[in-house]
Amino acid sequence: MKTSDFYYELPEELIAQHPLSVRDSSRLLHVDKETGELTHRHFTDILDYLNPGDLLIMNNTRVLPCRIYGVKEGTGAVVEFLLLTQKKLGTWECLAGPGKKAREGSTFSFGDGKMTGTVKEVKEDGNRVVEFTYDGNFFSILDEIGQMPLPPYIKEKLEDKERYQTVYSKELGSAAAPTAGLHFTPELIDRIKEKGVKIGYVTLHVGLGTFRPVKVDDVTKHKMHSEHYELPSATADLINETKENGGRVICVGTTSCRTVEAVATKNGRICADDDWTDIFIYPGYEFKCMDALITNFHLPESTLIMLVSAFLGFDKTMNAYNTAVKERYRFFSFGDSMMIS
Repeated sequence: MKTSDFYYELPEELIAQHPLSVRDSSRLLHVDKETGELTHRHFTDILDYLNPGDLLIMNNTRVLPCRIYGVKEGTGAVVEFLLLTQKKLGTWECLAGPGKKAREGSTFSFGDGKMTGTVKEVKEDGNRVVEFTYDGNFFSILDEIGQMPLPPYIKEKLEDKERYQTVYSKELGSAAAPTAGLHFTPELIDRIKEKGVKIGYVTLHVGLGTFRPVKVDDVTKHKMHSEHYELPSATADLINETKENGGRVICVGTTSCRTVEAVATKNGRICADDDWTDIFIYPGYEFKCMDALITNFHLPESTLIMLVSAFLGFDKTMNAYNTAVKERYRFFSFGDSMMIS
């Protein structure tokens, strides 16, 4: 398949620039996996599509406020750093812009001197390895001086940082939110549990590569970025019990899907696992664990719309997307939701 096959026309005004005031008031497009039939609902109606004995898999990663601005010693030039991966305590691989102002050996001051950073290495791909010096807890300082790494298509300033976190976020480490989970409230989760639906947590730290465009036209030639995941034994047990009892494993978001499918692909079964994955799911992939998917609406030609197509089928996916455009659903991270079951 070609990358261009996954293109659809999206008016810019349908890209949601801010979250709705109430998380679960977003719209929900339900797609019947077998027939492709579309039903227009609201997210609170998700209960109608969940059965006792089902299992929701949620990604409990927490987004780091990892966009920080440094003032260069000597020149006063301001450079934006985006923290990507912690190499060791206090040392991070970062994106830096403008890069020419962040050469090897350059030192920067952050947050009016709360922290300094020195560029130790410029990698082949242009990323910088930066060693930070600070007093106290690095993540507390980051929480104070950092900004949320909102996707490039969101132009509005986010007033409340917590709105780019799920209510169940726990494990710090992502450069982007697992956005399918943004629709859940604590009250809705309680009602889901009351219905006899179980919840299992995985952790996949979402990398910025999730926004990286597919630059090759032959889908199979695209190289995925690698992301760290953990599937704990308690969740593995829940998945295996659910399958044995005839329930469904329903992934909340493409990151939860990629975690369980990566574990099943690597081990031939679901078991506790802690590793890195660059799994790329596109049409032709055979799903080994996931039975249903809750997800947002994704960018044209992205690896995420390819994953949805792999699960739902290409024609049904493109029909659902074109219908969502026509019905003026809100798209992307702060947008509306889709459930395929």
